[in-house]
Amino acid sequence: MSRFWSDIVHRLVPYVPGEQPALAHPVKLNTNENPYPPSPRVLDAIRAELAGADGSGESLRRYPDPLAKALRATVAAHHGLRPDQVFVGNGSDEVLAHAFQALLKHDKPILFPDISYSFYPTYARLYEVEFNTVPLDDRFEIRVDDYLAQNTPNGGVIFPNPNAPTGHVLPLAEVERLIAGNPDSVVIVDEAYVDFGAQSAIALIDRYPNLLVVHTTSKSRSLAGMRVGFAFGHADLIQALNRVKDSFNSYPLDRLAQAAAAAAYADVDYFEATCARVIASRTRLTASLEALGFEVVPSAANFVFAKHPAHDAADISAKLRAQEIFVRHFNAPRINQHLRISIGTDAECDTLVAALKAIVG
Repeated sequence: MSRFWSDIVHRLVPYVPGEQPALAHPVKLNTNENPYPPSPRVLDAIRAELAGADGSGESLRRYPDPLAKALRATVAAHHGLRPDQVFVGNGSDEVLAHAFQALLKHDKPILFPDISYSFYPTYARLYEVEFNTVPLDDRFEIRVDDYLAQNTPNGGVIFPNPNAPTGHVLPLAEVERLIAGNPDSVVIVDEAYVDFGAQSAIALIDRYPNLLVVHTTSKSRSLAGMRVGFAFGHADLIQALNRVKDSFNSYPLDRLAQAAAAAAYADVDYFEATCARVIASRTRLTASLEALGFEVVPSAANFVFAKHPAHDAADISAKLRAQEIFVRHFNAPRINQHLRISIGTDAECDTLVAALKAIVG
């Protein structure tokens, strides 16, 4: 049937998500999900939306608010922004996809790190956006000078902070230097993991009209199953995203997702406590891995990136999988001896460490 495919489909290399094992109780440390459930307020909000004012679920027969006004107002207030500086999409992946179409398709190639979120080259090829990858240094860190327009003219810059899959964080002062050094192109800072140990660039939005910051509720707010993402930036950038959205799907978020995300943002205490638990577990797991001889990249995310100098990463991953313990291995240049390990509960991390003791001795 491939004879009916359009030419671009033949040329695409689709993004490969982490495995979703169909097992009763896997130790699932391969997709950076939060190990803790969402705030109880989220469940209450979903129940209330399902029931409706009269308990009939009447609202579900009607389309959701295409502008997600209540959700945008809640999130804008949380970040000290105006609602017209907030865009809402079906997960941050959709937000990023719209950004590639709306803001990054220009005459010059865009820039992103050679070791980074693997959806970036996928989107670039899908939307025919020319790109160049910029090597991280030997410590897997971004060198800001490599991205400055005076050194490398570009049609835009996109990078995660903290980076994925390494977990490295670029200090906010360096993020600002990168933004200021590209006044004629959009800089997108993908902050999916920012709540686990980094400073957000949202504080810079009012100073830089070329800055777009992307967030998700999948990680720190435990809503990967609801698919809610955001972009924050100057109103002109948000308008561009809305023009693409409304040419693609005017109703990206259903009623339950909007209610759930608003409730998650409203429960600040639960959010902060959950992030603190993940950070504490990350510190504990890092120490355990280092005690086993692993080299662990400093992480500000809800995962760690580690390699063992005496054992092949693919072999370790396979042996763990045989015990229903799942971690992520990327068979890619420069990182094919590393494993990305999501932070689970302490009990899940202990199970992992016990298995690794047997594998690496």
